[in-house]
Amino acid sequence: MLIDGSVNNARQMLAAGFGGVVATVCDVVALVLLVEVLQVAIPVSAFLASAVGAAACFLLNKHVAFRDRTPVTLSQVVRFGFVAVATACLMAVMMKLVAVDLRVPYLAAKLICAAAIFVAWTYPAQRRLVFVRREISPSASLA
Repeated sequence: MLIDGSVNNARQMLAAGFGGVVATVCDVVALVLLVEVLQVAIPVSAFLASAVGAAACFLLNKHVAFRDRTPVTLSQVVRFGFVAVATACLMAVMMKLVAVDLRVPYLAAKLICAAAIFVAWTYPAQRRLVFVRREISPSASLA
């Protein structure tokens, strides 16, 4: 069971990472458009671009990474929204520190920040808060 659980967790993390990469591509395209075309400040752009990637992330993680076949519920969307908003806020703060204060080019800063936030916050939060597997106890299945 432990080995199966470890393999499943590794598969989930890789799939969630892939979903994160796709979401990050959406996010980066939005970031470039906001910064370069619309001249929006980098921290605000980072927040808004994170929101753009959130929809792609939710769908890929729900169906691919966590294989959640339950119907989408308001509660799940709210929990995902909480994780996405917290991620966006973390991204804005980290982008301010890395891109603005440390003067790392904003696209490189975005990749650095996205990877750090994924490992430290996004994946664990999605696994434990948003896409939680509900185990059915043997006694519940007899009822």
